Amino acid sequence: MSSSFLLHQPLTLRAAMRIDRAPAWLWLALQTAALWPAWRWMAARVTDGADDPLGLLALAALGVLLWSVRDQLRCAPRLPWLAAALAGTLAATLLRGPLAMVTPLVTCLLAVLAWACGLLAFLPDARRGAMRVHGGVLWPAPRRAIAAAPVLTLAVLALPLLASLQFYAGYPLRVITAEASRWLLGAWFAVQREGSSLLVNGQLVIVDAPCSGVQMAWAGYFTACAVALLKGRGNRAFASRLPLVGLTVLAGNVLRNTILVALEAGGHGANEFVHQAIGLLILAAVCAGIAATIGRQSNRY
Repeated sequence: MSSSFLLHQPLTLRAAMRIDRAPAWLWLALQTAALWPAWRWMAARVTDGADDPLGLLALAALGVLLWSVRDQLRCAPRLPWLAAALAGTLAATLLRGPLAMVTPLVTCLLAVLAWACGLLAFLPDARRGAMRVHGGVLWPAPRRAIAAAPVLTLAVLALPLLASLQFYAGYPLRVITAEASRWLLGAWFAVQREGSSLLVNGQLVIVDAPCSGVQMAWAGYFTACAVALLKGRGNRAFASRLPLVGLTVLAGNVLRNTILVALEAGGHGANEFVHQAIGLLILAAVCAGIAATIGRQSNRY
């Protein structure tokens, strides 16, 4: 039976029209339901204390983005993004189970990226807006650009991955931070580095896991994504400024560690309130610098 014959059948044609006219939120809801095992694993990893719940902020940011453009979602999805969403959803489903050869975190990475691709398939086109009447003339309504790179990055940040990053990248980051702090502290103290620890004037100061900068990096990249979406930065402008985001985070983490080690070596490191206050102030300065970097308008883009 040919496809043209099927399309000329009233029931088939009516069903095809209903599928074509299905609202975007229905497709997103169905994809969310299909990826339910991934959401369940992510929730279990957060609630059992195995990881920090910072990913909920990234999910909330994606939810706010979807809510802000709920009246502008496309009726016809972008086929490349829709195909990527379908392929990612199928891959995340097939890789799940007792025969899976990858970790649940990798499966959830595919799931959140597939969900983000499904969202991008229905997000409004920045180049064509809805029409409005102004002064008796029909004008295209302004519509902010929604780049794909910040959306995909937010999806990755939604994963409970801080514990894994701390395990694999925490020690190298602590070594880099300790070495940079050694150079800065050398002007005032006699400093030697032993692994990720510093020997300052004969006193051993350990650069521990919180000083690796993993959480600061998460906050920095989250700020970059949020500001890029708020300011309507394009993919090229966003991607070209990501190295500056990493350098800002690294500089802020080194500065924080240097100040804390100097206080510890000077006998003022027992005050936990001072440690927390310094950390929060430097984190705020890092996020403010990243927001200014991403939010800055560039004629090049």
